[in-house]
Parts: sequence; structure tokens; C-alpha cells
Amino acid sequence: MSGGITRGITIRAMTPSDADTVLRIYQQGIDTGEATFETRAPSWEEFDARRLPGHRLVAVDPDDAVVGWVAVSPYSSRPVYAGVVEHGVYVDPDARGKGVGTTLMRALIGSTEAAGVWTIQAGVFPENKSSISLHRSVGFREVGFRERIACHYGRWRDVVLLERRSPVAGNGNRTE
Repeated sequence: MSGGITRGITIRAMTPSDADTVLRIYQQGIDTGEATFETRAPSWEEFDARRLPGHRLVAVDPDDAVVGWVAVSPYSSRPVYAGVVEHGVYVDPDARGKGVGTTLMRALIGSTEAAGVWTIQAGVFPENKSSISLHRSVGFREVGFRERIACHYGRWRDVVLLERRSPVAGNGNRTE
């Protein structure tokens, strides 16, 4: 590894042919109980409908196997929030700790900034230290804390709110 990035990992656009693997990796994250409030991976149709098509990326290993993914959803349908997205990033358990998440996040940042997105948001369980560390390593900062925001598997959960503001996109002069 060099600089925390896994050698041989390639980032490409997610396609429908990746659906089974993407949803399997998502379910593996769900099964930890520490990644999301979701309790089951959605169907591909649900997944597809909820995420913006221009910012869905997968990490593939040298054998062309998908080992992680990242995708964004709009924060709001209101035009003033057109440059704000929420994201999810998931890595296959066998590929965790090898820089796949960092590689995916850097690619997402490049993709969203090129499209004029000025804020990427995330909500992370405070117990998910590796996710918080990943986000901080690529320029996210903690902007809030939601205490006991929802009951998950019979337990009230807190959420750390993180965001990354782009230094190049969204200069505040939007007229829409």
C-alpha cells in the first residue's frame, strides 16, 4: 500500500450488472448493526430510485471483483439544496482496512465537486469509529450530534453528523 490506498484497486461507475454484489456488500454492512438504520438491503429498483445516477461508484480489485461502493442521495428536492448530498460508503469485509474506503471517498469527492456539489453529508453511529476516522481523513468535520434520534433493533441510537464542504464548488453566488 502507498499512502493508505490499496494497490490494484480501480474505481468505475456502478452499473446494473453490479447490483447483486453491491446489495450483498450493503447487507453485510447492515448485518453489523453499526452501519445504518436500515434492516435489510433494498431491491435494486429501490436502490436505483433513491440514488443520484452521476455519483455511484464501485471499487474493483485486480480480478474485476467489486469490493466496495459509494453513492449519494439528494439531501432535499428543494432547488436551494441542489448542491447538497448525503452519501453511503460500504466495503466488503475482506477488503476493510486496506484503503478501499479512502479510494472510494476521494473518487466521490472528485465526482461531486466536478458536478458543482458543495456539501457532502453523512450520519454515522458514534460507535463506528472506523467510519468516522475515514470521513475525517478525507476532510469531513463533525457538525452535530443527534441524541437518541431513532430506535434500532430495540436500542435508541445516536448519530454523529459529518459534512465536507468543497473548497472549489458552490461559491455561494447561486441565483436559482
